[in-house]
Amino acid sequence: MRKFLKLQFIAIIFILISCTDNDEKAPDFPEGSTESVNLWVQDSLKRYYYWADQMPSKPDYHLPVKDFFKSMLAPQDRFSFIVNTKDPSSYPRSIRNMYGFDYTVIQQSNGEVVTTIKLVLKDSPAFNAGLERGMIITKINGKTLTANNAESITSTMKDLTVLDLSIGNWKNGAITDEKEIKVYYGVSFDQPLLSKIFEKNGKKVGYLYIYDFPDGMTQKLSQKFAEFKAAGVQELILDLRYNYGGSVSAAAALCSLIPSGISSTSPFIIFKGNKNGGEVKRTFSQQIAYDPKALDFNTLRANSLGLNKVYILSSNSTASAAEIVINNLKPYLQVVQVGDVTLGKDMAGFTVEDKRKPQKIYWQMHPVIYKVFNANGVGEYSNGISPQVSVNEYTVLPLLPLGDPNETLISSVLNGAQFKSVNQGISSGNVKVLYQSDVPPISAGRN
Repeated sequence: MRKFLKLQFIAIIFILISCTDNDEKAPDFPEGSTESVNLWVQDSLKRYYYWADQMPSKPDYHLPVKDFFKSMLAPQDRFSFIVNTKDPSSYPRSIRNMYGFDYTVIQQSNGEVVTTIKLVLKDSPAFNAGLERGMIITKINGKTLTANNAESITSTMKDLTVLDLSIGNWKNGAITDEKEIKVYYGVSFDQPLLSKIFEKNGKKVGYLYIYDFPDGMTQKLSQKFAEFKAAGVQELILDLRYNYGGSVSAAAALCSLIPSGISSTSPFIIFKGNKNGGEVKRTFSQQIAYDPKALDFNTLRANSLGLNKVYILSSNSTASAAEIVINNLKPYLQVVQVGDVTLGKDMAGFTVEDKRKPQKIYWQMHPVIYKVFNANGVGEYSNGISPQVSVNEYTVLPLLPLGDPNETLISSVLNGAQFKSVNQGISSGNVKVLYQSDVPPISAGRN
């Protein structure tokens, strides 16, 4: 079972004992006071924060802790956040991690605005309530969603514990079989890997949908690739369209299973931090080993497909470690990215918290600590990674199940391998995406 924050994305998972590094002239506040906590926040950020050199020199120590933390962040920082482990309300909330689904408001070519469910997590409250990808939401808590009110309605949903949804199916350009259901706030269980094997022009094509990258998943990845290898798979489609990220070690393990010509000493990633963090380079083997539960590099390579090309399906929800997969495979094989531009989380971090015994500070920081680069030193994709082939997955309704060969992004690979040219989009039929429940204007999360 996932903890509340498990659905947020992370890049490096390890706990660092944070100690204060007070300047000689740093103020002295009573232990346990808000000001003393803020001083700890400042000292920790000075040491680890990627943009430490942009922090204000004379902050207001009397601010509430959360406000003080925000006052220390650089303007370009979309992702750093802080929580109080004693206060559940301080944790980031999203429709996905509360209820287990996400939706998109689209405008069709005829001008009609429709809200479609794009993702339903297995064994989630939404799944148990009967929601399915492709269903249409007509109302949420009695209100019809529009481009103008979708964001405010979504924000309100995060403060509730039950949702009243009016839903229907899309058939022949109209909504049918409308009904009312309730979705209760709750937890979602670990998401399974979904794999399929398709036939294309006499070749076997492996398809693998990966929802996230938790530590400890290398055994499952190895098993799926062993199945692909045994079946004679010659091409691979990785579906990362809704993958917020996770452990960089898990992402490295996946990458080790795909290309030919790599070894345990092949460079995988470069982390670049502030003047204290410096630059850290890791090979495939070194990065995988950061997960204590991982299979080692050589064991994984026994099931490698040894490909020269991979197709990766992406969207605005593809983030963090999922983006690392796209960027860090490029030095080793041809990556054909199909779908939409990714979120643009070209950074990583680890948890900074008070590990003293007894613990005296219960605030926990998740700051940006590193920018990430591939073996060729290529990174800096804060605006997202653009696909070679731009495809709007909402062109045809209803949205088909993930793994269906006729689903828009999958079929664009299976039936459109002869892409007319790189960076040439497949027609969207003038369908516009107006709002996505998991892509807010300012995204917050953790690597």
